[in-house]
Amino acid sequence: MSKIDEILALARSRSRDWPYAGAVTPQEAFELIGLENAVKLVDVRTNAERDWVGRVAIPEAQHGAVQWNTYPGGNANHEFIEQLNGIARKDQVILFLCRSGVRSRGAAKLATEHGYQHCYDILEGFEGDKDERGHRKNINGWCHADLPWIGA
Repeated sequence: MSKIDEILALARSRSRDWPYAGAVTPQEAFELIGLENAVKLVDVRTNAERDWVGRVAIPEAQHGAVQWNTYPGGNANHEFIEQLNGIARKDQVILFLCRSGVRSRGAAKLATEHGYQHCYDILEGFEGDKDERGHRKNINGWCHADLPWIGA
């Protein structure tokens, strides 16, 4: 079994009857990206979050951004699937990322419902959970794991 197969099997084993393939940790997501050029990370945060908070630093060909909610206003992005169709294939492994792991679950579910075969949520998200002072990036998530990112 290859390392990719091992990571994806572990991700599938975390499933609690989720309507998508499974979930990976930020470290596993980064490892998958390094192991397979066809893996795509789709950041579903708003454009403002990516601009003001930061974004993952991975090869551009493996990174995509489709807002789950629009900014300003926080309205649902009714063109989400159409926009996803423009940046990802239905047969590739797609890793969905948001701030803390909530919107990414919704994105993985919706994409699966529209024929995407290998949708995974990135647990903990980019910034992770809030600490006792209400700040993020200190407990878990992509940033806390010291994975490459750029921005604020």
